[in-house]
Amino acid sequence: MVLQVQEGLLTTSSPRVLVATAVPAERDAVARALTGHRISVIAVGVGPAAAAAATATALARAPYDLVVSAGIAGGFQPEAPVGSLVVADEITVADLGAETPDGFLPVTELGFGTVTHRPPAALVRALATATGARPGTVLTVSTVTGTAARAAELRARHPRALAEAMEGFGVAEAAVAHGVPVLELRAVSNPVGPRDRAAWRIGDALAALTEGFGKCAPVLESWNPYDQ
Repeated sequence: MVLQVQEGLLTTSSPRVLVATAVPAERDAVARALTGHRISVIAVGVGPAAAAAATATALARAPYDLVVSAGIAGGFQPEAPVGSLVVADEITVADLGAETPDGFLPVTELGFGTVTHRPPAALVRALATATGARPGTVLTVSTVTGTAARAAELRARHPRALAEAMEGFGVAEAAVAHGVPVLELRAVSNPVGPRDRAAWRIGDALAALTEGFGKCAPVLESWNPYDQ
């Protein structure tokens, strides 16, 4: 995969921030808000594996102080309505584990691995204040939810979940491996549940993503990674 990077003007005082989106449409929506800012934006591909690989490659090529997973997502209703923003205070992979006769077991209960990464709490609060994003758990899934039963199952296992997407945990795994803090900011494009393309509002979600990053860019640039 060829990494596609767009960078604004560089300043020496602000932290170096990398924003990882899945696809070019998300990358461009974020980049529109970041002209003149020292924030790099890349499209890493769809799914946690592609996201982890491309983010790790970007982090190996240049030093960064913060990584942000960003894009559109499905929102759990009614907490995360279409068009709203959510910011993760927990980035949790929902389907890494094993099916058993008694139900799903996350990989942690099998005795290895991790399923959750926690962004810097103060930065999450600052982004929520600046953008109006609701803080909560954002789930990473390898298969997008398409039924009411699956949505209910996820909510039962993760009662604080606000949204599901496909890249956050992969981005977080790469960031943690490089010793870099991670965030996740999502704009809701559709309800989590039965797959209904008529209910998708991708254009509205991309517009919300642009507006959100316009508000959060000053927060990211003023953040001190050593004052945590």
